[in-house]
Amino acid sequence: MGWLPVTPVSDIRCELGEGAFWHPLRGEFFWFDITGRRLHALAQSWAFDDMVSAMGWVDRDRVIIASETRLILFDLGTGTGRTLCALEAESAVTRSNDGRADPQGGFWIGTMGKRAEKAAGSIWRWHRGELRRLFADVTIPNAICFAPDGQSACFTDTPTRRVMRVALDADGWPKGVPDCWLDLGADGLNPDGAVFDSAGNFWVAQWGAGRVAAYAPDGQFLRAVAFPAPHTSCPAFGGAGLTDLYCTTAREGRKRPTARDGATFKAPAIGQGQAEHRIRLEA
Repeated sequence: MGWLPVTPVSDIRCELGEGAFWHPLRGEFFWFDITGRRLHALAQSWAFDDMVSAMGWVDRDRVIIASETRLILFDLGTGTGRTLCALEAESAVTRSNDGRADPQGGFWIGTMGKRAEKAAGSIWRWHRGELRRLFADVTIPNAICFAPDGQSACFTDTPTRRVMRVALDADGWPKGVPDCWLDLGADGLNPDGAVFDSAGNFWVAQWGAGRVAAYAPDGQFLRAVAFPAPHTSCPAFGGAGLTDLYCTTAREGRKRPTARDGATFKAPAIGQGQAEHRIRLEA
């Protein structure tokens, strides 16, 4: 794992950085500070009443944002939003965590206990007005992402150190039982947020290891990109050609945080990403 020219993208330091996202129409990078209740971009930030963690794009200005109690249709231009549906709003224990849009126009979002209570969370999918629970009894849902052919999804419950893969039907709903595709237990690595690149390689942030690691479609380790903060949390490919690798980090859990903890970084010319999928609102 060699050191590459990695640089912070801004002066912002997040307590719990997450949700790295390159908007393909705006050509703009976004990220969240979950416990700080903020969505950040390079030119501005937006504050929310509750914790926010992930988003997907609907059009140039409208995005869907997952919060601890709801899914929000949010207008980046006006800074206003409306509730699409409740998300475990009856529970004071849980909040949203990792999430991503799928190739079929849906939006997957994981929930978890605010104190990482065991099995308190779930993985949900919102698709054209319907919110459905896909998997229950999850502790820390992460690594939600989709193979380029749209035929399978990956996710993890981070404490298990196992990345699961499940086949999808034509409408993007899981079919069959998820299988363990990548087991990081022997290496003592904690899978966090992840994305697939255009070749089907899986890039996963590894919390506590200060890196984003790439694995081939058969699960073989390819390479790792080091970042100068140990709690790497979520990667995204961005830039004009989707070749730059962005990664959020966190100060949370660091007994003696440095000036780099909680920064969001960019490593140039790392690979060839795929564009984030569009969420479709129509029923």
